[in-house]
Parts: sequence; C-alpha cells; structure tokens
Amino acid sequence: MKFTTLALAGATAAAGTLALAAAAPSPLGPPPPAGAALPKGQCILGRDLGNHSVVDQNTLLMDASGRSSGVYRLTMRNGCLRSAISSDPIGIRQIGGDTICAPRDVVLTARSGLCDVASIVKLTPEEVAALPRKLRP
Repeated sequence: MKFTTLALAGATAAAGTLALAAAAPSPLGPPPPAGAALPKGQCILGRDLGNHSVVDQNTLLMDASGRSSGVYRLTMRNGCLRSAISSDPIGIRQIGGDTICAPRDVVLTARSGLCDVASIVKLTPEEVAALPRKLRP
C-alpha cells in the first residue's frame, strides 16, 4: 500500500514539474497578440529568408537578408516546434504571393507536423542584440 502512495505522490510531483516547464516564459518575453502582422513596408520576401532558430515549442526566429533584412519572430498556436531543434529543417510555403506580411501568408512544417502561425513581428535591433548567442539565427 505504501508503494502505491509513493508512486502516486511521485507522479503528482512529476506532473507538476512538467506543467511548470510547459508554462515557462519565453526568453523573448510574452508573445505578440494573435494576428500580429508586419506593416506593409516590412513584409518579408520569401527569397530573403535564411537561417532560423527554435526558441521554444511555439517560437521560431528567422533571419532575412536583402530588402527584408532583419530577424523575425514567428509565434505558433499549436506547439509544433516541441520536438524541433535549431538544426532541423523547417519547411516554409508561401501562400498567395511573393511576400509574407501576415500569419495567413505562410505555412511552416516542422518535425512535429504543420505549424499554425499566430503572429509575425520584426525584432528591433536592441532585441536582436539582447538575444543569447544560442538563440540567434
């Protein structure tokens, strides 16, 4: 009987630890509001996309060069990056044109499946400078 109680207590503690880990805040701060998009003049040209970095299960940083130069934060709704690491390939498909301005303009595919993009924002130079080295795309 004691074994069952201890096992249950251990399972409860483990579940609590997992819940805390899942709720851990992003090193980038809170995510932008769902639907956040880029202003017309800051849209990303698909050909300008370069390296990426997986921050957490819902956050991807992408580097762009050329006219779209900068680092962009893409936030997902469905935790599709939960088993991805930064060296994994991320499939990117543009929807309806050459530019990515809003979440609906892009479909991402990661190791865990399709990503439901909730928001896209461009990081400021100060935010990029503050990124830990391992998170820079």
